[in-house]
Order: sequence, then structure tokens, then C-alpha cells
Amino acid sequence: MRTPSTQHRPDRTENGSYAIRSERVDIEVGEGAPMGAYRARPAAGGPFPGVVVAMELFGVDAAVRDVCDRLAGLGFTALAPDLHHRTAPGEELARDAAGRERGFELLESMTRTTVLHDIRACIDHLKVSGSEHISMIGLSVGGHIAYLAATEFDLAAVAIFYGGWLPTTDISLSRPTPTLSLTPAITAKLLFLVGEHDHVVPPDHQREIASALTESGIDHEVVVYPAVGHGFLTTDPAIAADAWQRVHSLLTSVST
Repeated sequence: MRTPSTQHRPDRTENGSYAIRSERVDIEVGEGAPMGAYRARPAAGGPFPGVVVAMELFGVDAAVRDVCDRLAGLGFTALAPDLHHRTAPGEELARDAAGRERGFELLESMTRTTVLHDIRACIDHLKVSGSEHISMIGLSVGGHIAYLAATEFDLAAVAIFYGGWLPTTDISLSRPTPTLSLTPAITAKLLFLVGEHDHVVPPDHQREIASALTESGIDHEVVVYPAVGHGFLTTDPAIAADAWQRVHSLLTSVST
């Protein structure tokens, strides 16, 4: 495993959070080149509970790395894999119309088989690093991936930020049958966070997701934030703070 870039910070910050260490790592995924990933963890002590962070369309960009850093400050080892590694390794897309268009092009090359293979490699990496409890966080399309992973792996908890296309077959990850149809296989505690006016997860999809989780007897909470749309984690500080509090409570509840 290669760790070409490492940052060390003091042991504890003034607000009591952990000082963190962040680095780029390579994860073996079988044949071909390894998968790049960003890893952040507390600088001292350990081992710590692990969290796989599934990226948005734009790759493992600054916003995704910030999520990992925040998790590390809370006492977790966070790992964000480059899920575009087979088609555009290391590419970070601008968060604009051109970036979204390119991101959707790359998204169509993802399949359930390849993505689940990559997530399994991340889970194994965290376990080898000493993490006993493994959870997952997903952002937008990464939320879809986290939901899918929850139907396949024995995760402790899953937090999904506005994960789209779950009740449909509109993207390759949701074929041949909608990912939502796999809900009964989930064993993790699940938190679904979404804005009332989310254009990717419209109200009818929100209701379908909540109904599927309830009908399948999944330990879950669906939180709909009023008067906001998609991507509030990076656009609405007040709502983001509430969401982070809920995520921290969830992860702590399954890691002690």
C-alpha cells in the first residue's frame, strides 16, 4: 500500500475534537491498477471505528475530503474510495453543469458488481487497519451506493445524504431492478436525510423510501428538512449542523 501524502496535526483541538492525520492510499481491488482513496483518522491512539464515505458524481473532491476530515475529528477512520478509478482515476470534476454532465457519463460505466466489489475492498481495508465496527456514509449518488451496500454487507450503520434514483431504474446502479426493492436485506441502522424540495429525491420518492424501510422492519429514521433542496450539506450551514449531529449520534450508537 502506498501512502504518498500524509498530514499530521496536534493531538486535540481547542473544541475537544481529535486532531487528525490524512493521507492518500491505494487499495488493491484484484486485477489491474489499485483503487485510490482518501483516508482520514485521529492522529493518535486507536484503533477507531471505520466509515466508508461514498462520493458524489464529482469524485473525491474537497467536499468529500472535508466529510472524511470531520469524521476523523469525531473519532472515526474515514475512507473515501475513488469509485471512478476504472474509467477516470483521480479525476475531480468541477461542481458546475459541465462537471455534472461528465459525472453522469462516468456514472453509466458503474455497475452493481464493480461498485460492490470496491466497497468490499474498503471494508476489508478498514478491518485490517483494526476497525471493528464499519459503517457507511453516502452523498447523493454515493447515497444510492451506500443504500445498495447496506443490502449486501453487514454494516453497523448507514447515513444517506439525499441518495437519488432508489425507486427507479434510471441509472446503471439501479438495474435490473430498483435498488429500493432490495430493502428487506438491510441489517444496518439507517438514517436518510433529504430536503423537502430535492429535485433528485422528489416527495413521491421520499414517501416510497420511507414506506419500504417501514414495511421491511428496518431500524431507520427519515428526516425531511423543510424548504431546502439537494446538496444542503454544503449550502446550508444550519441544516448541515443538525444533520451532522444526527450522523454523529447514529455512528456513536453502533460503535460503543
